[in-house]
Amino acid sequence: AQSPRSELNSVGLVSLSTTLATNAVVEGQGAPVGLILAGYSSAQTERVHLERIVRDGYLLLLDGSHDATGSESAPLDLETARTAVSEWKNKVSAIGVSAIFGVRNPTHEIALKELIRAHTSLPITCGHELASSLDAPRRAITVAINASLIPFISKLIRSVQKILGDLSISAPLMVVKGDGSLVRAEIALQRPVETVISGPAASVIGACHLSGSQTAIITDMGGTTTDIAIVTNGQPEISDQAALIGDWRPMVETLSLIHISEPTRRYAIAYAGV
Repeated sequence: AQSPRSELNSVGLVSLSTTLATNAVVEGQGAPVGLILAGYSSAQTERVHLERIVRDGYLLLLDGSHDATGSESAPLDLETARTAVSEWKNKVSAIGVSAIFGVRNPTHEIALKELIRAHTSLPITCGHELASSLDAPRRAITVAINASLIPFISKLIRSVQKILGDLSISAPLMVVKGDGSLVRAEIALQRPVETVISGPAASVIGACHLSGSQTAIITDMGGTTTDIAIVTNGQPEISDQAALIGDWRPMVETLSLIHISEPTRRYAIAYAGV
């Protein structure tokens, strides 16, 4: 029989699923961030409660925008952005950038990213790098959540990498995304918002693999919630509307799940007489 150490040496891939991203946002533990929004109105940010996502950080509405065709409709105010970044750099953990119609023309976001990179070593999140759909407020939500999660996912991944090193496991480390696919740890460090619903997604993919079923109803029962997924012809349904984190719905593709909270679950169990 092989020793435990020799079995560890034969590991070819390490796959990590985590509820860290979801829990950090829901429990209000996201790190303070700076959020620069070019061309946004105060009505847009207030409607989606963006100030709650940046927490103790900063929110700047900046002049500069493009129209629906991608043509510049107002020049970018880089000087105001430069002043803000200088004031924020020792007070936030990351900076997020989103511009109106940035998915049609990302030049304002790219210019802001280059400015931030020239003045600080903080992680930077840009809207056009995370989402390709219109709906500027949701894209700003996605940027803000992603930026606030970078310190948390970084600590987790670095800890796992240290453990793997201590065990002499040299296999690549992958992270489960909310749609059940795998992404390299280096990418997850940059786009942690895509790991939302990572835990239930891993359960669904694992259950399909272990059972061999092509059509199934799979239940992931945790300590406080239960998530139910339907698999048809070997494929769970994927949606960019399914992920709900607290009061926010970021632009990320995840498995479509029926989410049952603890009070509802207790009632259902009692009703069933279990």
